[in-house]
Amino acid sequence: MSPSRAADGGCAAAVPLAVLLLGPTGSGKTALSLALGERFGGEIVSCDSVAVYRGMELGTAKPTKEERARLPHHLIDVADPDHPFTAGEYSRRARVALREIAGRNRLPIVTGGTGLYLRALTEGLFAGPERQQALRQRLQLSSRKRGSAWLHRLLTRLDPASAERIHANDAAKLMRAIEVCLALRKPLSQVLGDREQARDPLTGFRLLRIGLNPPRQTLYNRLDQRATAMFAAGLVEETRGLLDRYGPVKALDSLGYRQGLAVLAGSLSFEAGMAAAQQGHRNYAKRQLTWFRREPEVHWIAGFGDEPETLPLVAELVQNNL
Repeated sequence: MSPSRAADGGCAAAVPLAVLLLGPTGSGKTALSLALGERFGGEIVSCDSVAVYRGMELGTAKPTKEERARLPHHLIDVADPDHPFTAGEYSRRARVALREIAGRNRLPIVTGGTGLYLRALTEGLFAGPERQQALRQRLQLSSRKRGSAWLHRLLTRLDPASAERIHANDAAKLMRAIEVCLALRKPLSQVLGDREQARDPLTGFRLLRIGLNPPRQTLYNRLDQRATAMFAAGLVEETRGLLDRYGPVKALDSLGYRQGLAVLAGSLSFEAGMAAAQQGHRNYAKRQLTWFRREPEVHWIAGFGDEPETLPLVAELVQNNL
């Protein structure tokens, strides 16, 4: 059935449906999105902040070339690693993709684990101040002098709520939060919580949010196996090639590549780098679940997306909303 048709087969629905498939890394979103797309005539819109970059294959767990050949995929391999790809740029391009897919009378299926990108897509971004390069350079210099934890300590004094939300190693987000606090003279958390600051929420679609919440220990076991496979397949060598071509770009600070850089620098052995990547994936999965639990009206499925019993449950949800 066409996604623009009512569930009872009657007149066309006034507003097309878009499925948002959420869940932690390793929960089987790719397998489920492909199965749904093939059943309902869909196309996949990736929602992954690292999968947008060309050449970053092993550390991203992108859909394989064979999987991408099964259905059209969007927002994968659309930028070089030395081109910073922001949440705002993602929102603009993903919205175009959604409208084009719906215009072809197909079902858009947004799939991925980058919560900020998803929020930018669905809610828009607040009207923050312009980036201040001089301030950023001062913050970077102070961070080098005082240690990597200094930015997080500074933000904790200015905006404890944002400091709790932003990871202590995420220098880019820490500097942006500090920048907003100083420019607007109020905490970023207050700005984000002010409904009047909301900008340009997504319109023209009915959103069906479906979340995967598999058993935690089984998920962690899968993530350990995935990290082991990434390193065995040549993640360190891929990192070396990217570093040689693009230099120490921000994209290489992402999970997996960060540990690959440490191995190349000699600060971690191969085995220690792999163990750090395993722990990093487990920590990231926990943060993703915490983020997605704040999303409204999520239909949670207690299983993996590639388990046989999951597809019928999710397909019924989609069918009932067409």
